Amino acid sequence: MARVKGGVNAHKRHKKILKQAKGYYGRRKNTFGAANPAVMRGLRSAYVGRKNKKREYRRLWIARINAASRANGISYSQFMDGLKKAGIEINRKMLSEMAIYDAKGFAELCETAKKAK
Repeated sequence: MARVKGGVNAHKRHKKILKQAKGYYGRRKNTFGAANPAVMRGLRSAYVGRKNKKREYRRLWIARINAASRANGISYSQFMDGLKKAGIEINRKMLSEMAIYDAKGFAELCETAKKAK
């Protein structure tokens, strides 16, 4: 049986990791031993970050809606409850956009929510 050397495949694998490490500081950008753990950590952090981004945006939207609804004399929880009881189905992202760019429309929603309580 002939001996199989892994040089070509190892070179491809190293090259792939070093390409991903482009822009890193120090030896992390040009030596496989230092780059490999840095790239793996970076990929793991990116994966976690994509999940966290969804949470962060929802928190931001809720904070904006809360501020705008309180300016109209109703708390966030009462506002959302009133909308649900009034049968208005609009997501938090759009409510947040309305609070910023369409204050008059948002004020009308607040009045509707107050009446539906």
